[in-house]
Amino acid sequence: MPVFVVVGHRVNTDGLFTLNDLAGSTGRLDILLRCVNSTFFLSNDIRRDAEIYLVLLGEPDAPKTIRFAGSEIKYLNPDERSTAALVKNALMQNVGAGEEINTSPGVYVSRRGLKEVLDVFEGRKFIHLMEAGTPINNMDLDDDLIVVLGGQYDLTEDEENMVKGHEPTPISLGPNKLHANHCITIFLNELDISKQ
Repeated sequence: MPVFVVVGHRVNTDGLFTLNDLAGSTGRLDILLRCVNSTFFLSNDIRRDAEIYLVLLGEPDAPKTIRFAGSEIKYLNPDERSTAALVKNALMQNVGAGEEINTSPGVYVSRRGLKEVLDVFEGRKFIHLMEAGTPINNMDLDDDLIVVLGGQYDLTEDEENMVKGHEPTPISLGPNKLHANHCITIFLNELDISKQ
């Protein structure tokens, strides 16, 4: 199954934010919520064969990672506010180092940063979505991929080096810089086409 890893550099990590101001009070959690929706929602169904890890690095309690597992997910609705409530609930849990807590069906929280998340997938095939990569329509895609991308901001140099340690294939979705959630939609569409 495809797994997406999206980094939120400034996203609030204590859950003490209002659901009425997701763009302002959360460090742009709204962008990552759109990534969750793009990973799972089809017109009249939910993709059960995908996962997404939101690696949150903002103040005041970083790092924290929220994992959404499509095979187990319940209570996921297409509006950002209800998805934000699932994230808020996860962030407010008391999670220790090295543990992952299930906070709702298909939603987990841990204290992992980017390196720890990437290391979970050691030995799997990594894809790094970036403008300078090989055009996606020239690639043979399969389901067993770990796809890494930035949220509001590109990965830092240190983060790029963490990803490079897993020998990723750089893939481009086109010449223009796209929103992270659009990248996920396009990538999944290309993956669906390749399976026909």
